[in-house]
Amino acid sequence: MTSSAAEQVLVPLTTPEEVDQFLTDYPLAAVFKAGTCHKTMQGFGVLETFLQGHDLPVGFIRVVDWRPASNHVAVKTGLVHHSPQFILFRDGQAQYEVNNWDITPEALKPVFEAHVPRREASAAIATDDNVEPYRRLMRDFLDGRLSEWAFQDQYVTLFRDDASLRSQREFELLSRLFGDPDAYHGGLHQLGAPQERGDLRARVEALLSELG
Repeated sequence: MTSSAAEQVLVPLTTPEEVDQFLTDYPLAAVFKAGTCHKTMQGFGVLETFLQGHDLPVGFIRVVDWRPASNHVAVKTGLVHHSPQFILFRDGQAQYEVNNWDITPEALKPVFEAHVPRREASAAIATDDNVEPYRRLMRDFLDGRLSEWAFQDQYVTLFRDDASLRSQREFELLSRLFGDPDAYHGGLHQLGAPQERGDLRARVEALLSELG
């Protein structure tokens, strides 16, 4: 992956080998370990604001899915694992870490100002993920291939799995249908009827149009 003056790319690190290659490719870089709870979403939101103004390659690890990569970082650095966790590296060596609810603007600002070069233009955050899986679900629902209940179940499950690494704009758009995915931990019986939030079909059509 590459980054440009207008785009900050996040690199998925799924294996120990990818971690080592990433840190070799980028002398100044960071690793962000992502969990599945609200702490991750908030921590990534804070990090995102700094990435818009600073040139820093970031490798992200979905801890639940890519645990060997996460364990490798812990062994390599000697740092106790947390999720979320932000680790700044220089020449492959950990220089700074901040974890959990401590990932705040107050914690990151002095680190970025002291160690990370600013970029000339604000960056848009881009990842390997995109909204196409959501578009497919919405089209399947609108075309009658998914019932309201099946659509809601699949949409919320998908959103719960990747909401923490969505940009703020994407999160706000995708949460319009069924709200914050962190609110649901017990399955469909906690969701309520899809129609309770109003005309689901009309809202899906409007969201699909806005996503393009």
